Amino acid sequence: MSDGHQPPLDPGAGDADRIAEMKSALEAMILVAHDPVPPELMAQLLEQPVSSVERWCDELAESYTERAHGFELARVAGGYRYQTRGDLSPYVERFVLSEQHARLSGAALETLAIVAYKQPISRAQVASIRGVDPDGVLRTLAARGYVAEVGRDTGPGQAVLFGTTETFLEKLGLDSLDDLPPIAEFIPGADVVETLEQGLHPAPPDDDRRA
Repeated sequence: MSDGHQPPLDPGAGDADRIAEMKSALEAMILVAHDPVPPELMAQLLEQPVSSVERWCDELAESYTERAHGFELARVAGGYRYQTRGDLSPYVERFVLSEQHARLSGAALETLAIVAYKQPISRAQVASIRGVDPDGVLRTLAARGYVAEVGRDTGPGQAVLFGTTETFLEKLGLDSLDDLPPIAEFIPGADVVETLEQGLHPAPPDDDRRA
């Protein structure tokens, strides 16, 4: 055993398929991560030595370079992450600028409205209102310049707080957030809510109605 994990895999000992599986698992973990993934964490999850994980990551990075992919696997801030190749930045910049003119999705508009009316607000608070993970949408809104990090929560964890930007005001033609329409205008009255609730209640069975 090594480092409390399973014995290191050796392609010469017939472990080639297992190593290929480990590399695929590394790719999957790094791909879905929002931040650089420490090799120690991946080693723990794969139950393999840290040295093996670092070697496999280096081999993956080398294979991407040899194949001239548009992305690379880089060691950043003590972990691994995927990023675009530096020499392709002119194309990426053009793409990002073209995306600025694309229409926002319904999910993005909902999230933007929540941030606008509830700011400063954390990811967790947005998620509690929308009922879904807002990370991807918040990244899109930040990339387009509509929201930005405005501070840290004083509570446990010091979560990042988001707020709208000057670009947001410019796009909506507002001078300040005070010019946002009152949110009460978008909330239905008590009579409408009661009607909706009655419509959502299932009708009683025929036997109950006859009784």
